[in-house]
Amino acid sequence: GVCFEFNAWGEKYQPYDQDALLGQRILESLGLPAIRSSLVAEGGGICVDGEGTLLTTDTCFPNSNRNPGWSRDEIEAELMRTLGVDKVIWLPGDPLDDETDGHVDGTATFARPGAVIIAGTEDAGDPRAAYFDSVRECLAAQTDAQGRAFEILEIPEADESEMRNDRFCLSYVNFYYANGAVVAPSYGIEHDAVVRERLQSWLPDREVVLVPIRDVAEGGGGIHCITQQQPATPG
Repeated sequence: GVCFEFNAWGEKYQPYDQDALLGQRILESLGLPAIRSSLVAEGGGICVDGEGTLLTTDTCFPNSNRNPGWSRDEIEAELMRTLGVDKVIWLPGDPLDDETDGHVDGTATFARPGAVIIAGTEDAGDPRAAYFDSVRECLAAQTDAQGRAFEILEIPEADESEMRNDRFCLSYVNFYYANGAVVAPSYGIEHDAVVRERLQSWLPDREVVLVPIRDVAEGGGGIHCITQQQPATPG
């Protein structure tokens, strides 16, 4: 398992010394070796397809509040070294996200290798419409580590009227892959049914389970933000 450095999303919360030790403690409890890195990184800033491609954003790990002494090329090389990927794709970071500085897990995730689910809007007046367009355009101009053009799948965010505070998470993309299932956000609104239908059509081998997210979203994150997939221990 990889142990990156952690500084509470760019020194935003204190103290975080015990949080920074959690990865090491999990590995020790499982008896697994650690791949150590001095890169400050969080799981929400990384998305991989299992076939050599990694998605991240250009506003998070290169941010001066995390890795001021690192160039983007150095960060890319370290992600390749620690995670075994062959290609890093830098998506635009959300300029309105001052909580995580643009974690990718609120914007994009793989449905499968070669297919990416992205957040979007059906409201032309949405202040983030231009941002969603920039993510779509970036992916459309890229190929993955296997040379495939991306199939781009889009789901809307929850309506802004649901926001309880300035950092409220509206992202349906912020879901969790479990064995045989997807655990996705719900807000008790009409968008929920649309999202369930689309996710089920894109992920036919998984059961789509919607979980009320308002109380978690109020803290600035979603389901993926508070979870992390853990592979089965070999043997």
